[in-house]
Amino acid sequence: MKKQPQRMCVSCKTRRDKKDLVRVVLADDGRLVVDPTGKLPGRGAYLCRDEKCITIELKAHRISKGLKENISNDEINTVVNGIINSESET
Repeated sequence: MKKQPQRMCVSCKTRRDKKDLVRVVLADDGRLVVDPTGKLPGRGAYLCRDEKCITIELKAHRISKGLKENISNDEINTVVNGIINSESET
């Protein structure tokens, strides 16, 4: 059996299989985008798909630390709310 790649959530610091997390990428043009395929170029950070964990991120802004870049609150809120909305649809 092949080992699954492990990644750590920047919000709650738990290690999970890569497929169980959502990757957020700082694109070349400086925009913060959700990477559903996990293959976009650029520095990435991972978040749990759990709404509680994502809500903690909104307060702590750990994505900025994980991406090693200052990101505006509005941009973080937009991306995180997009993740929450897409998860609630599934």
